[in-house]
Amino acid sequence: MLFFGKKPSSKISVFNSATRTKEVFKPLQSGRVKFYSCGPTVYDYVHIGNLRAFLFADIVRRTFEYAGYRVRHVMNFTDFGHLVSDADEGEDKMTKALKREGKELTMENMFALASEYIGAYHHDREEMNILKPHVMPRASEHVRGQIAYIEVLLDKGFAYTTSSGVYFDTAQFPTYGILGGSASSEHSRIGMNEEKRNPADFALWKFDTKLGWDAPWGKGFPGWHIECTAMSTRYLGTTFDMHTGGVDLKSIHHNNEIAQAEAANGKPLARYWLHSEHISVDNTRIGKSLGNAITLKQLVDRGIAPLAYRYWLLTGHYRQKMNFTWEAVSAAQTALHRAWRAFAELKGNGSILDSYRARFEAALFDDFNTAEAIAVLWELLKDETVSGADKKATILHMDRVLGIGFASVKARVEKMKVAVVAEGDIPEALQALLAEREAARVRKEFLRADELRKTIESEGYAIEDSPEGPVVKRIPEI
Repeated sequence: MLFFGKKPSSKISVFNSATRTKEVFKPLQSGRVKFYSCGPTVYDYVHIGNLRAFLFADIVRRTFEYAGYRVRHVMNFTDFGHLVSDADEGEDKMTKALKREGKELTMENMFALASEYIGAYHHDREEMNILKPHVMPRASEHVRGQIAYIEVLLDKGFAYTTSSGVYFDTAQFPTYGILGGSASSEHSRIGMNEEKRNPADFALWKFDTKLGWDAPWGKGFPGWHIECTAMSTRYLGTTFDMHTGGVDLKSIHHNNEIAQAEAANGKPLARYWLHSEHISVDNTRIGKSLGNAITLKQLVDRGIAPLAYRYWLLTGHYRQKMNFTWEAVSAAQTALHRAWRAFAELKGNGSILDSYRARFEAALFDDFNTAEAIAVLWELLKDETVSGADKKATILHMDRVLGIGFASVKARVEKMKVAVVAEGDIPEALQALLAEREAARVRKEFLRADELRKTIESEGYAIEDSPEGPVVKRIPEI
């Protein structure tokens, strides 16, 4: 736990999707924060776009704990009920996964498959240095609570039954769609169920005579949206502080969560809604059908360390779209390695510098601006007026939120020890860069020489200047 035991800050501002404004955070209970995050649907490995949302929730938690709050973070696993359309049409993603892997369609196989991918998620979470949420419920373990919610909504007139299931009547909830988006048009695009009263009405329960659970209205499965409502309120109460998730969940899933929870309970669900933006790959949306749903393992196979991907994500603001390219993340890894090597040279036990700490906090407390926080860290690393001991203490303090590996940097730098590359083994393109850099040094064009050094490092090589000339070494991947 990162709670530091100091008085909680009252100056953290967050961008609330419900009001579309940046607001000063005010907790429901003094000194405490309760928040819920939508977790993975465990029908496959998570991809790099999913990881951004999970990392953002981690930064939210770490920031509030750094600021002195006691945090309770709940994140779910969806192990049934999430249809491929993200709305109410198409095949259940878990069912599709069973077919993909040639397994019989049984509840036992569904839960076993989910357990495999939950294990894979935890592996990726740990590799990315994402803290484990305090509670991680599985939707299949909370069906009784979901049924209870549906009973309340039927009794209150917010739901109705059709031949395919039980639906929420959005016309009975005047503020439906408070988060914006285009839920109605999305439902229209995927096809209109003729028995729906309104295009945006969504399933609370889907009938299935073969698989599922028994309910007063018939056997089947709860809808994806009611799962999160039942789990969030079970562990955080009918009203809690914050709800986070990817921006793709805002228009349908989160609007639906709000409608059914507040219709049933007569209270606000979450006071602040925070959404992280999309990541594209080579300026193309991420999609398994497009073959660009890159996993963390694929990053590692290409020589990119998980913490380097974490670092790259932190160099962008969570509300800004980011475009993933192998060149960009490779350059981020090179930068992180340089930071680690510089930090490893720092000696002694110093004090946290108030000036840098204040600027670091100002960035984080301004809607989790990790990009600015990273910039402050680099400025500190390069500040020759600060003692190495004080730099070390201050950077370790910052890394309690950033989580990019400085606490264990000695072992990491040991792994980064590089081997000299024989002259005959240097690629021709690299030889040209080396010659150009050496010529720039002779002309005393040191800025150009430094630019060329960075280019060479991005190719996986390090340069050490010696009296006999530059020594080229290969940087191993971590």
